[in-house]
Amino acid sequence: MMRHLFTPDGERALEAVMRLRPLLAFDFDGTLAPIVARPDAVKMPKAISRRLAQLAQRRPLAIVTGRSVADVVPRLGFEPRYIVGNHGAEDPTVGTSPAGSAALESLRQRIDGLLDSLRTAGVMLEDKRYSLALHYRLAPDRAIALQRIEALLHELDPALKAFGGKCVVNVTVAAAPDKGDAVASLVQRSGAGSAVFVGDDVNDEPVFIRAEPHWLTVRVDRDDPSSKAMFFLDGHGEVALLLGKMLLLDTAS
Repeated sequence: MMRHLFTPDGERALEAVMRLRPLLAFDFDGTLAPIVARPDAVKMPKAISRRLAQLAQRRPLAIVTGRSVADVVPRLGFEPRYIVGNHGAEDPTVGTSPAGSAALESLRQRIDGLLDSLRTAGVMLEDKRYSLALHYRLAPDRAIALQRIEALLHELDPALKAFGGKCVVNVTVAAAPDKGDAVASLVQRSGAGSAVFVGDDVNDEPVFIRAEPHWLTVRVDRDDPSSKAMFFLDGHGEVALLLGKMLLLDTAS
């Protein structure tokens, strides 16, 4: 069961993991930046960007996001050591599956023929090359929009996988790395002694599930009691506070 990070147990866990000189890894939307109605309008608060920039000068820091790398880079305001996009699938050190890429292209063409129907229902397609995102936050009737998406993805090619999120359904190549794979790889590549990962959605659960006992995993919001994260924060507003505590602990060590 998740516990609030800002409790005695959580504070001790944070202090312990920071002593291990961990990789610091973060999701973007809903974690570092608030969820907004239109994904292209999202902005990261300056206070968060500033504290991340300070941490990035001291520790290996990674952004592990559902967005494409090209999309997220100009939204950061600082340069992390690592950026992995498309839910773990976009990593320069990992190749792509030809069968998966072909299946994704076939679905892309199918969606293109149904765009008018999807748009009428309020579904917006975001093509991120390595994955597709079908957003329905702005749909006049979200239930109808989700039905259209489910009908589209009925009998999905086995080379692909679909998973939900906050008013979005994502499709990626089934064989592609997920965020759990990405963070585990980054820990090894960086030579870090542990990892801290902060996320907020379904696509962050692979990290929470895969985490080693000496890692620290944190979910933003307690809206999913089944989450495998070790701790939670009460909303996006507490992320800046967490980063501030990390800076203080890093200075102390």
